[in-house]
Amino acid sequence: MPTLNDIRSTFLNYFAKQGHEIVSSSPLVPRNDPTLMFTNSGMVQFKNLFTGVETRDYNRATSSQKCVRAGGKHNDLDNVGYTARHHTFFEMLGNFSFGDYFKDEAIPFAWELITKEFGIDKSKLLATVYHTDDEAFEIWKKVGVPEDRIIRIDTSDNFWQMGPTGPCGPCTEIFYDHGDHIWGGPPGSADEDGDRFIEIWNVVFMQNEQFEDGSMKALDMQSIDTGMGLERIGALLQGSHDNYDTDLFKALIEASADVTNADPYGDQNVHHRVIADHLRSTSFLLSDGVMPSNDGRGYVLRRIMRRAMRHAHLLGAKDPVMHRLVPALVQQMGAAYPELGRAQSMIEETLLQEETRFKQTLDRGLKLLDDELTDLDDGAPLPGAAAFKLYDTFGFPLDLTQDALREKGRTVDTDGFDSAMAEQKAKARAAWAGSGEAADSTIWFDIADQAGTTDFLGYETEVAEGQVMALVTNGAQIAEAGAGSEVQVILNQTPFYAESGGQIGDRGVIRVDGGLVRVSDTRKAAGVFIHIGKVESGLVTKGAAAQLEVDHARRTAIRANHSATHLLHEALREVLGDHVAQRGSLNADDRLRFDFSHNKALSADELRQVAIDVNRFIRQNTAVETRIMTPDDARALGAQALFGEKYGDEVRVVSMGEAATGKGQDGNTYSIELCGGTHVRQTGDIGTFVILSDGASSAGVRRIEALTGAEAFAHLEREALRMGEIASTLKAQPEEVMDRIKALMDERRALQNEVSQLKQQVAMGGGAGGGTETKEIGGKTFLAQALEGVSGKDLRGLIDAHKQKIGSGVILLIANDGGKVAVAAGVTDDLVGQISAVDVLKAAVPSVGGKGGGGRPDMAQGGGKDFSGADDAIKAAEALLAG
Repeated sequence: MPTLNDIRSTFLNYFAKQGHEIVSSSPLVPRNDPTLMFTNSGMVQFKNLFTGVETRDYNRATSSQKCVRAGGKHNDLDNVGYTARHHTFFEMLGNFSFGDYFKDEAIPFAWELITKEFGIDKSKLLATVYHTDDEAFEIWKKVGVPEDRIIRIDTSDNFWQMGPTGPCGPCTEIFYDHGDHIWGGPPGSADEDGDRFIEIWNVVFMQNEQFEDGSMKALDMQSIDTGMGLERIGALLQGSHDNYDTDLFKALIEASADVTNADPYGDQNVHHRVIADHLRSTSFLLSDGVMPSNDGRGYVLRRIMRRAMRHAHLLGAKDPVMHRLVPALVQQMGAAYPELGRAQSMIEETLLQEETRFKQTLDRGLKLLDDELTDLDDGAPLPGAAAFKLYDTFGFPLDLTQDALREKGRTVDTDGFDSAMAEQKAKARAAWAGSGEAADSTIWFDIADQAGTTDFLGYETEVAEGQVMALVTNGAQIAEAGAGSEVQVILNQTPFYAESGGQIGDRGVIRVDGGLVRVSDTRKAAGVFIHIGKVESGLVTKGAAAQLEVDHARRTAIRANHSATHLLHEALREVLGDHVAQRGSLNADDRLRFDFSHNKALSADELRQVAIDVNRFIRQNTAVETRIMTPDDARALGAQALFGEKYGDEVRVVSMGEAATGKGQDGNTYSIELCGGTHVRQTGDIGTFVILSDGASSAGVRRIEALTGAEAFAHLEREALRMGEIASTLKAQPEEVMDRIKALMDERRALQNEVSQLKQQVAMGGGAGGGTETKEIGGKTFLAQALEGVSGKDLRGLIDAHKQKIGSGVILLIANDGGKVAVAAGVTDDLVGQISAVDVLKAAVPSVGGKGGGGRPDMAQGGGKDFSGADDAIKAAEALLAG
């Protein structure tokens, strides 16, 4: 009996022998179809090849595609576990032709694979074709299918369309007859919804293009899109009518039974089936970068998780168990999908945290549900307000409440639930309008209410597709914007990071059919991302599909600066102490700025050590890891919260670096911070780190400016060039420059002292512009000089020298040195009781444009700006002495 792994390999290898390229599964988050929440078919990753927008080096492909149907219009969540073939996660086997072969090869490929490679009994098979597709009908006859088992279908079941317009074409399907012991009729009959005839293969013939007026024309490039569910064909080849009886699901169900100590195949089998299915979807979504959250794809993931966890609870599991099942899944599917193994530890940790958290509220929520039911009549639906309280207070999604009530034979008043939700949104809108934001900011709340919040894809990609949900100009929504228009674009999903937490918003381009918007900034309000830009060409319309591309070089530089900020924060704490805490930051593309609590300037040695530490962890080149957890759990790990950030009930935790005595569960993580920004994959991607300056930002707060990556290298290159120029000027080697500078400074100081001494000698000898004659005024000896080329700092020494020379008296010196006027007055000790040097100074300085001065009774100094008034200043001092 072939295993599902065998069947997958047989399928892929068969088509590889037919010249098909084996293409790896694309991620579950589609990057090229903004209308899809999750990848739900094999053709999604090839959409642009079918339309001719993209070409590759092959025109035949085969794949086993990961698919999820648990949200939006493709939602099988409610049926999972209760039917034989519904799943949230499934694998779609497919073969594709992009303008190469068509019907005459696609149908024989399918028939040969199914009847020869898989050995399915031909007599059990029948085919359907679109009622006008005579060509396909004849090909089926040619491969050996009797006419009475080729059924013409005249409904959309056998006509595929990508959308209201675009590529389309008829389908042909292969059905397997499980026998008349099972109720149901063939496709197209009144009993077609029964389980006797099961579709196992579908081929789409993309041969037409449909236009808005309803007309069609043949495509120049006619293509093939085939799909076959692995789980469904697996059940058939393993002799079962139930997908959950296949080897893969049996292994997961038995693993579930083992961790819950519950019979795998008794009355509780439905719980194990739900757990096995949801284990697959949650693990694959996590491995593809989707994290549990309260909106968008993350909300759907959380719903799936909590549904599985509730079923584990119903099996009697007292402790979290979902994380213990991940190894069994990796063992079954890790070879085909190695991303599972790479993400295993992260998947286990996330499941453990989510289930631990959910268990804390599950009992209370179920008790509330039971209390509400006790007051209801038998069979009466649960009031919508009660269901909303479960959702709003305990995080019970509506479908989880419905699932719990299904087992009790009850339903939920969904209209009442919707009313309660609308009332909450109205309150939130009022709170937003009264929050101090600009009056027209409520427009973003209106858009979020109408179109939903924006799903951010930028942690995983910088290129994606989105749908234009709204266009805004001058605070009002518009239907379209033409070339030259300044516009704000709202998308359902985006790789553009919106300014937050110190990281600046992304720039880039938004391309629509026939138009281009140049995005200059990205902001966020009320959960929607606002792409601020200008329409460079063409026309942009609401509802248009858009190709989104972030400025890669700029984002790369921003990521490097942001990650370096985390390392800098921790290095500062290591060097300066645990009192260091972030007080603001800027993570731009050309620099980083980090404000932190510290009450004095960093010494040169401290700055040097911080830079050494940051660069050491950059060179480690360890992975930068991101996890989602509650703020309390994050802080318990030692995570630092960023200043000014508001945290909800879940946070992103960014870890980097390995240290002997670090933080985290393993005790050796260097930096752990709560952060919603984008970061490098490895610390080595930062390149290098250079501190430019340390300065005061405000009282008790310091600011470090720094560079990383290319900017840091350019700075170091400029510094090296300057050093070379200095060394050349000094006629020294670079390593000798400091010694040479010190020698020159010593020589300069010696020359300055010599010049100062010479100036004093000249001044004492009556040179430099003034004599040394003394006068007797008011019974006191008075000596005054107006000196050229003497600096103010030399006047004190001259005053002291003149005091020694005259023995007793008053001295006034006025010096001019390059336009700077200095005034000094001195009084010998024996006269201090009679006259103060401060008074002499104050009498003199107004004449040279000064405004006073100060000092002691025996020595005072001041300044001015007009040396031409020196004679008047001397006369003013003489007048003071004369009394």
